[in-house]
Amino acid sequence: MKITTFGLDLAKRVFQLHWVETATGEICRRQLSRAQLKEFFANREASEIAMEACGSAHYWGRLFQGLGHEVKLIPGQFVRPFVKSNKTDAADAQAIWEAAQRPGMKFVAVKSEGQQSVLMLHRMREQLVKMRTMQTNQLHGLLYEFGAELPKGRHKVLERIPDELARLENALPAMVIEAIRSQLQRIEALDQDIAELEHKLAVWKREDEAAKRLMAIPGVGLLTATAAVAMIGDAKTFKSGREFAAFLGLVPRQSGTGGRVKLLGISKRGDVYLRTLLIHGARAVATHQKVRDPWLEQLLARRPFNAAVVALANKMARTIWALLAHDRTYQADYVAKAA
Repeated sequence: MKITTFGLDLAKRVFQLHWVETATGEICRRQLSRAQLKEFFANREASEIAMEACGSAHYWGRLFQGLGHEVKLIPGQFVRPFVKSNKTDAADAQAIWEAAQRPGMKFVAVKSEGQQSVLMLHRMREQLVKMRTMQTNQLHGLLYEFGAELPKGRHKVLERIPDELARLENALPAMVIEAIRSQLQRIEALDQDIAELEHKLAVWKREDEAAKRLMAIPGVGLLTATAAVAMIGDAKTFKSGREFAAFLGLVPRQSGTGGRVKLLGISKRGDVYLRTLLIHGARAVATHQKVRDPWLEQLLARRPFNAAVVALANKMARTIWALLAHDRTYQADYVAKAA
């Protein structure tokens, strides 16, 4: 019996369905509320449910899998070309239905509640770091207007500000000095909140074997390891390490015609957060490596520093995929064998 494929356009309250009945060939479209959606698929035979990988997609994916259905999450950029004419909920559901049945389509693995929880901690930490950076930069700029010579680096700036305030105490009104001190207290509170989130990530890492194995890779620390495990989901969704590196945007963009292909800068697609962590880790390895890596040394000798750093980040991404997909431990002297 042929399995029915459903195209589901997600929303907050009203959901749009598109499918073709396998027995009659009838094209069906239907709007459902949240309660009706759960009841509808609870009473259907096992089928394929395709959704765009957007907000709440992983929640619905887990729910439908629990009902015995197969779930396919499609990246939004792969759905857009199939939208015909005007963009409506019905057109989106039909586009999802068509995209799900295309050969060679790329899908996203459904994340577990634990993986999404870890990603939530990372998103909260990322926002707090941005807020802390904004607060620090504002203080740096405001005090610069009064002749304060502050050094580079957040820690050095915050250490120097109390001395500058003491120097400017007679020049500035008391209410301004008090406002600046209040902002310093907010920055200290942000530091504490960030440290608390990092502690929670460290606790989760101690309970996760995959994250502990990833931290053996040079340049992969607590943040990169936990973010990689949580973001990838099922590593076998990717066919190879290169496909995972391409998913993160760590491979060159290509532009060519007539058989001539020109390689450009990296594509910068996929998850910006994880790509940033990998590049920062690779830069730390290239700058402060304790054990000299011949491959990296030769790369640094013939290529610009930043290009070598991105190449190392690409290699780290492939290594992460290999450890997760094949359940291996990191070996510094590992040599790949031809298939």
